[in-house]
Amino acid sequence: MSDADEFTAKWRARWPEWNIGGVFLSDARRETAFAWFALVEELTDAAWSGADATPGLAKLAWWNEELQGWAKGARRHPLGAVLQPQPAPWAPLAASLLSLQASRELPPGTDPEAAGVTSFARAAAGCERVLFDEAATEVHEGEGAGVVAFDLLAARQLLQGDAQDALQLLGVAPAGGRTTRPRRLHSALLRQRLRGLAANRQGQPPAAWRSLWLAWRAARGVG
Repeated sequence: MSDADEFTAKWRARWPEWNIGGVFLSDARRETAFAWFALVEELTDAAWSGADATPGLAKLAWWNEELQGWAKGARRHPLGAVLQPQPAPWAPLAASLLSLQASRELPPGTDPEAAGVTSFARAAAGCERVLFDEAATEVHEGEGAGVVAFDLLAARQLLQGDAQDALQLLGVAPAGGRTTRPRRLHSALLRQRLRGLAANRQGQPPAAWRSLWLAWRAARGVG
C-alpha cells in the first residue's frame, strides 16, 4: 500500500458508497479521483470543522504553501505522489484557500456567492478538468464550477445543517451540467446523503442497490 493509499483510506471510510461508484472509472482515474476528493475534503474540513477556527487556519496556511510547491514541481504530502505530477492549476487552487477559510463565517444557505465558496469552486473545477482529462467539448467551465459550488454547499450542510436546510438546498440543485465523470459520480452520492439528511436519516448507510443505480446513471450522464 502506498502512502497515498493510506491517506485516502480515511476518506474511503467516510464514503463507502465510492466502493460502488468507483467501478465506473478506470483504475488510473479511480486512483486520481480518490486522491482528489480526499484532498478536497481535507481542505473543507480544515475550513469548516471544529468550534475553534485556529487549527483549520493553520492547516490551510500549510496547504497554501504545499499547493504552491506543487505548481513548481515540489511536494511533501502523500497525496502529491498521485496529484502533483499532473499539470493542474495548483497555484489558483492555493490562492482560493483564503476565501474558503473566510466562508466559515458566512451562512451556507443556497447561494454559493453569498456562502463564499465561488472562488474555491472555480479553482477546483479547473483542476478537475485537467486531472480527469476531459475533452473541452465535454466539460463546460461555467457549468462545472456551478456543480462544484453546489456540492460544497451540500458538504457543509452535511457537517452542520439540519433537515430543513437540506430541503432548501435540494430545491435549488443544478440539473445536470457538463462535468467530469468523477464529479458526476460524487455529486450523485452527495445528493443521496443530502436527501437522507432532509428525511432525518443522516448516519444511516444508504442501500447498496440505490448507490449502484445512482452511480450508473451519473456515469452515463443521466439525471
